[in-house]
Amino acid sequence: MLMIRIIFAIFVILHGLIHLMGFLRAFKLATISQLTQKISKPAGLMWLFTTFLFLAAFMFFLISQEWWWMITAPAILISQVLIIIYWQDAKYGTIANIIILTVTIVSIGDWQFQTMVKREIESFATVPTMEKRILTDDMVDTLPPVVQKWLQRSRVIGKEIIQTVYLEQTGEMLKTQDGRWMPFKARQWFTTEKPGFIWIADVKAAPGIHLKGRDKYQDGQGHMLIKLLSLFTIANTTGSETDQGAMLRYLAETIWFPSAAVNDYIHWEQIDAVTAEATMIFSGLTVSGIFKFDKKYDLISFEARRYYDREEGATLENWLIQTDQDGYREFDGIRIPASGSVTWKLKEGDYRWLKLEIGDIHYNKQKNE
Repeated sequence: MLMIRIIFAIFVILHGLIHLMGFLRAFKLATISQLTQKISKPAGLMWLFTTFLFLAAFMFFLISQEWWWMITAPAILISQVLIIIYWQDAKYGTIANIIILTVTIVSIGDWQFQTMVKREIESFATVPTMEKRILTDDMVDTLPPVVQKWLQRSRVIGKEIIQTVYLEQTGEMLKTQDGRWMPFKARQWFTTEKPGFIWIADVKAAPGIHLKGRDKYQDGQGHMLIKLLSLFTIANTTGSETDQGAMLRYLAETIWFPSAAVNDYIHWEQIDAVTAEATMIFSGLTVSGIFKFDKKYDLISFEARRYYDREEGATLENWLIQTDQDGYREFDGIRIPASGSVTWKLKEGDYRWLKLEIGDIHYNKQKNE
């Protein structure tokens, strides 16, 4: 990706420098045989001005300024007007402008997507809202024994109750069962007092082709948005089925902030020595899932009935999260499964569609852009 950026930046600067020829021709500072049309001095100054615009766009693009397109757009416009005026000599510059315009349009889409994300994160509570509290043995002694032992194994007892979480993920996902694995990077914010999350992902679908995803659970409602090249919406789902899926996702992902298990909206029932069912009730909706542990009380899996999107309509299917038993790590002294996979258990066969790993995690700290 870095190499592509460098190549494109060089292309922009070369295209910009070519405009300098119009200025030199107008002021007779050089003999340029390729230019046969007479260029007035005012037009020559416009060619020079366009050169400066493209050079500025080059610099801002190279340092990854998200608003570089604000300079590039007028540069392309002025350039194309000059090319049309001096079409006989400059017509091939249109090809370069089309290439740069295509990248600019994609950048505008990315800027719009990122602006939306920043606005949503700002409206999402990303700092603790309650005073600091320590999770004590007394606070967990009403939970089923298997859940108590999980919390002890996770080393959250005696530590500050987690109210907010920021984490970073990497991994791979499959869009279809017979597709190819696509790498992704993601960031995610959680709140636990009022359960919710925002998940932002960048998926590399092909060289130079990215999908931008935002999954959100807030105020009891879910919303999944996926855009190709940040421009073209390929998924935009809301409604009761999305709410159920987002709520189940939150419940499952409490494995990364185990002290959430003591919240009033989660109710526990032990099934056997290493299995417990968690039922989450919030904002008029109820979901439940099965947490399974090994003999050391590390989490092995979470399984629930979740809506699976199909062309003919969503169907309830078994949704399974499995942790890598050798992938446990400590963050701020808290022991969590840092890697695992997600599988749909469908009647037509298992569909393992996601593999992920936690790269970093912060508890009760603000960690935004």
